[in-house]
Amino acid sequence: MTKINRRTLTTGLAVALAAPAVARAQTTEGVPPAGYVPQGGETRRNTSSFQTMDWRDHFSTLGVATIVADTTSRALHFWSGDGATYRLYPTSVPMTDELTRRGYSEIVRKAVAPSWTPTASMRERDPSLPQRVEGGDPGNPLGTHAMYLDWPAYLIHGTHDTRKIGRRSSSGCIGLYNEKIAELFALTPVGTQVRLI
Repeated sequence: MTKINRRTLTTGLAVALAAPAVARAQTTEGVPPAGYVPQGGETRRNTSSFQTMDWRDHFSTLGVATIVADTTSRALHFWSGDGATYRLYPTSVPMTDELTRRGYSEIVRKAVAPSWTPTASMRERDPSLPQRVEGGDPGNPLGTHAMYLDWPAYLIHGTHDTRKIGRRSSSGCIGLYNEKIAELFALTPVGTQVRLI
């Protein structure tokens, strides 16, 4: 007969209780369960409010493609024009509400290795900014790809600084990891309708 001591019993209970959580973590790729609320000193991560969304809540048709950028959950949702492809990406969002523009727009131009020229208001906030940064420069805040909205100086772009994703860190744009913007760039035609909420 096997003797069960307190340590064996405690370990067995911990494993049994953790198994469902481990299984959930493996199937949800690190997305906390619905209704998750950070406790104590925990930092709120952008994935805590990631949920799929329905494009019909924002547009009457899919058009050539559709993007909804949610600045609250710090997530970008993409639907292809035929509705067969849906993607959800973590993003960086504007630092303040004053820098955040909300409403309807569209993708009017796309660029690989975009150059960056700070706006006058950016230079006013930070006079040390360079006049221009060429595409391909690792210090370029636009990363590897950019998609320009029909609002002047507003873009959906990549970033070399991965610490910015999931945070309020931009001067108005929506930023994605470079590998994710490359994927989105390939999926997104010029003319894609965009809503920032």
